[in-house]
Amino acid sequence: MLKLAVPCWASSAASGAYLLRWDWEMDAARIRQTELPGTTALFADYLYAFDRVARFYTWDPHDTESFRKAAAAIDFQAQRRAALVEVLREQNGPGELLDLLARPETVAVVTGQQVGLFTGPCYTVYKALTAVRLARQLSEAGLPAAPVFWLATEDHDFAEVDHCWVFNARQQTVRLQMPGESVGSQPVGRIQIAAAPVEGLREALTGLPFAAEVVAAVERAYAPGETLGSAFGKLLKDVLGPQAPLLFDPLHPAARRLAAPALGQAARLAHELSRGVLERGAALTAAGYHAQVLVEPHTSFLFLLEGGRRVPLRLEGDGFVGNGRRYTSDELVERAEDLSPNALLRPVIQDSMLPTVAYVGGPAEVAYLAQSGPLYDRLLGRMPVAVPRQSLTLLDARAAKLMARYHLTLDGLIHGGAGEGIAAQLVPPHIEAALRETSEKLWDLLESLGAELERFDPTLGEAFARSRRKIGYQMLKTDRKVAREALRRDDRAQAEAAYLHGLLYPEKRLQERLYSILPFLAQHGGALIGRLAEELRLDCPDHRVITL
Repeated sequence: MLKLAVPCWASSAASGAYLLRWDWEMDAARIRQTELPGTTALFADYLYAFDRVARFYTWDPHDTESFRKAAAAIDFQAQRRAALVEVLREQNGPGELLDLLARPETVAVVTGQQVGLFTGPCYTVYKALTAVRLARQLSEAGLPAAPVFWLATEDHDFAEVDHCWVFNARQQTVRLQMPGESVGSQPVGRIQIAAAPVEGLREALTGLPFAAEVVAAVERAYAPGETLGSAFGKLLKDVLGPQAPLLFDPLHPAARRLAAPALGQAARLAHELSRGVLERGAALTAAGYHAQVLVEPHTSFLFLLEGGRRVPLRLEGDGFVGNGRRYTSDELVERAEDLSPNALLRPVIQDSMLPTVAYVGGPAEVAYLAQSGPLYDRLLGRMPVAVPRQSLTLLDARAAKLMARYHLTLDGLIHGGAGEGIAAQLVPPHIEAALRETSEKLWDLLESLGAELERFDPTLGEAFARSRRKIGYQMLKTDRKVAREALRRDDRAQAEAAYLHGLLYPEKRLQERLYSILPFLAQHGGALIGRLAEELRLDCPDHRVITL
């Protein structure tokens, strides 16, 4: 029997919830994902009440036996494995991970990301580290596994990958942008780099102790003539060092040949697949969730790579339409190497090319898999275990001290702002006491008056209850105005609030979803990656705050 240290949820049959069995469960440096902005009901239930969503997934990620069962369902022929290994060898060179994947019993732990400028947001690195850790733990438990990072070079939304965010030594956010205009529907991985914003990065990181090393790594990766795909891969590999997984670029010619059988089958069964995904979307909606990707009766899940462009294909009648031309399914099957999958079909095509036992994804990607289930069933006959990536916020020593001094928490900062939390600590004691005393006396008087009015006439009591709530709201507004004025008079506190907000919740977004990992490396050095790898807790579904 396969025994793993991950994931380690314990089911509560009575409540349908999953409870973690760890001493640090009540650690203030952990926040349930449900407290984070934008968390969907589907992802929340996947983490904390899997039984509610079990019918949309093949495997329960909380059951360690799921990995063994998912591995047993993989039928990856020796010839296909040899072709895969050769593609990866051309892209990565020789190495221990490649030798491991070449073994017939080895499975893959896969993750991936769009090839964003300068590695994109921090969660790109967290995905890679999660996949590497999971593969290592599976191997240690007797199921040999190799981590693979899928470079999403086929995507054509240049606006999503042409910029990144960093912070400077004063913890101010800086947006770095690739020069040039939109390149239309060209796959972004093929776009050649004329001039990456390296000088902007150098200026932004000035004053951070390891800035020179970081900028040098970027200059090596983003040299003129590189593509966005190749530069992303080189920098990611450089940043991760010994923690780097195997990198896989699906635009590689040999990779296109590996993808062709499943893409051709998707073209042949397009109408059936569309009906299946539409039914799945309706089932998700009926269960109280929402479909992550819009699917309509004409959705084919396919693009055609033609003339350097990625042309969307629509279902029409018994064939397809794209760029003003009609295609039959037989024509597309013949051109399967030129087909490209959309967001729902991509993981299926990916897993047709790899012996995938587990896929590490973010909240949206885990939700995609619920919608992609019918595609997996019909095209592949198997599905990987969906494992949520690690979700982290990083604190430096100064930020940790400020959080402790002002009694702040990350969730409080997200929902109220650093300034509000600090301001509450700055109100002069005599004013705070007066406000508290006035509120208590006023509330007692209003309670008494409300009771008298209720006895006299219930309708008057109801009307007064509404008025009482309005009075309470105005008192709360007064408290906040006093706190803001106290903050305004304290220059140091204002600067500290700005520092915390700039680091922890920049642009009103989670740190991991905005900043590149580069400024953290410039601040803490290359040893940061090893530290993060050690800090991962695959048995913990929560968002975690790590002090560096």
